[in-house]
Amino acid sequence: MPRKLRMLLAAPVLLAAVPAFAQDTTGDGTIDGTPIIVTGKGLAVTPATPAYDVQDIDREEIVATGSGRLEDALSNVAGFQQFRRSDSRSSNPSAQGVTLRAIGGNATSRAQVLLDGVPLSDPFFGYIPFNAVDPNRLGNIRVTRGGGTGPFGAGALAGTIELDSADAGELGLVQASALINDRSETELSATIAPELGNGYASLGGRWDRGKGFWTTPDDQRVPASVRAKYDSWSVGGRVVQSLGSDVTVQLRGAAWDDDRVLRFDGANTGSEGQDVSLRLVGRGDWQFDVIGYAQWRNFYNVVVSSTRFVPVLDQKDTPAEGQGGKIEIRPPVGDAHTLRLGGDFRRSAGDLFEDAYSAFSGLRTEQRFAGGVNTDFGLFAEDDWELGPVTLTGGVRADRYSIRDGYYSTANDAGTPTGSTTFANRSDWEFSWRGGAVLEIAENLKLRGAAYSGLRLPTLNELYRPFVVFPVTTLSNENLTPEKLEGWDVGFDWRPLPEVRLTATVFDNKLKDAITNVTIATNLRQRQNIDAIDASGVEFDAALKFGDFGFDGSLAYTEATQRGSGFAAALDGFRPSQTPRWAASATASWRPMDGPTVALTLRYVGKQFEDDQQTDALPSATTLNAFVEVPLFDQVSFVARAENLFDATIITRNQGGSMDLGAPRTVWGGFRFGF
Repeated sequence: MPRKLRMLLAAPVLLAAVPAFAQDTTGDGTIDGTPIIVTGKGLAVTPATPAYDVQDIDREEIVATGSGRLEDALSNVAGFQQFRRSDSRSSNPSAQGVTLRAIGGNATSRAQVLLDGVPLSDPFFGYIPFNAVDPNRLGNIRVTRGGGTGPFGAGALAGTIELDSADAGELGLVQASALINDRSETELSATIAPELGNGYASLGGRWDRGKGFWTTPDDQRVPASVRAKYDSWSVGGRVVQSLGSDVTVQLRGAAWDDDRVLRFDGANTGSEGQDVSLRLVGRGDWQFDVIGYAQWRNFYNVVVSSTRFVPVLDQKDTPAEGQGGKIEIRPPVGDAHTLRLGGDFRRSAGDLFEDAYSAFSGLRTEQRFAGGVNTDFGLFAEDDWELGPVTLTGGVRADRYSIRDGYYSTANDAGTPTGSTTFANRSDWEFSWRGGAVLEIAENLKLRGAAYSGLRLPTLNELYRPFVVFPVTTLSNENLTPEKLEGWDVGFDWRPLPEVRLTATVFDNKLKDAITNVTIATNLRQRQNIDAIDASGVEFDAALKFGDFGFDGSLAYTEATQRGSGFAAALDGFRPSQTPRWAASATASWRPMDGPTVALTLRYVGKQFEDDQQTDALPSATTLNAFVEVPLFDQVSFVARAENLFDATIITRNQGGSMDLGAPRTVWGGFRFGF
């Protein structure tokens, strides 16, 4: 039995043993008469958190989207950007990188995404497995645009997206939903969260399947064209227990599998994963947050020729694993200071096994193998200092990284080696910092400013894995160096009324040694470090709540420019690929206490370019999504959702006129049950 499967099967035994360590000797849910409140969250945000551009998405918003998908909820924050506009039903999983503040489209994530404090990105590719996270199991999302250093700071170039699981109170004992859409596709989701020992346990699952929509425009379809069929499931569980009045332990496990068909018959792609993590949180005089985790992932992809419509590349196996953890301690240094000290470690290892085939004979022409190991060990210190109406913050971080054991080899169809290259190991130290201030000039008005730096290691995918989006081949580059960002932002948070919150931010970022795909010949690109990407802009956010009516809006305008030399000189002055100038989202909602819930989301994404040469444009797109939930009886409600209500044409890929489309108008209906 594989080691990862043994660990996952052993998790329930470990979970059941946890309550034995708790100190509730009376069995009445108290310790020495004090009620135990177990939420399963991490440590509280620090006093200077508002110094950075922070936006929260609450549970009501997370579960009330038109598509019911995580990336839909995140898109309510203007400046959030996926590599492509397509969602996780119809995109290649390896292209699901996310970033913030338009610092350049990249299939690897430039924003750090954490689930209950654990990095969620794939160890080999760096993409985010959106289908592994059911929004129904989340309680809150905190998005920090910029200034993302600190714990697990390596990789948080554009900011940090923190996903917090819902606790038992938010989930309820049982909740379930079943929906079907106008294409007869289905979505099933369920959770159970009973009390257990001095805390609770939760177990949830979700299954999405359907024939998909046409991603190929009508006039480009051929007999080999097919719908974007998908079939994915995920399961996840947590046990949260109190080990006394000040300490909680959280054990989490998850597994998922995701299969898709993209554009042509036989162009199958998919991913799978298993995660386990253990977390200890202490809220006494000496506060601490200790996390350890292990991850196993795999990816496969079949590339079909767009001229002969036969498989030409089978990326049949890409096993990867990641291990890591962090320790954060907040010693008692006085009421005016919140000091954070700690370290974190991340290891990513993976291998690629793929076969190339002749488009004419159908015979295998070459076998390819590649892989390596990346590690990062970081130390950080940060302090918040409260001085009456002023709160100051500052922090430093040192990272020791290594890129090692890299290789690329080939063999013929018979398995006879035809080439083998091993790459030199390398390692170095990188230093980053951040600092900021919040000035409360009135009870309802705060001014803030921050400056920061950060870094991201090239992924194993960027270093060692070439790929083909036929007919364009993109080469890997084992000589890539880490990306480094320096930036600043200033803004204000204003509450003219208790029910109204308005924020505005001006920012400027420079991403040095940015990794991007550079054209070096016809239909041939290579991942290269270019000199820099400069991105500056403004962000506006508004939240209003008057009785049962609510409004949440977000607007971002960004000017982004590439700086290149050598092969990249031709893109100097161009906008980075996949980067819009304008992005906006507005949600109006009506949520009476005992009545129906209605939410309408209008979203706009400006014109983007597919490529580094600004030759293939993706026109702007405006969509309207809707969500309605109507209580019926007891604990049952009717749910209706609509994606792209006006059926706008959304072009998600354009390579020389060969295009893919995003989701058309899709209407869902079903029932939700919970108590």
